[in-house]
Amino acid sequence: MQDSFKKERAETEKRGVKVVLNGNLEIEDIKLNPELSIEDQEKALKDCINEAKENMQKKLAQSLMGSGFGF
Repeated sequence: MQDSFKKERAETEKRGVKVVLNGNLEIEDIKLNPELSIEDQEKALKDCINEAKENMQKKLAQSLMGSGFGF
């Protein structure tokens, strides 16, 4: 099941900064926006990671509930 989770993807973009997370909550890709200041890139990156993680957790929970797995 963990292998199938790893195939899941959550992608989030904010102000030209993009993060792709897999189902194991590992960051697979980061794209920065060189037009932003360092501080703005840092904030956008943090926001992207947090949102992608939240979206992935929801997606995995729905997947588990759909498969009949309970907690």
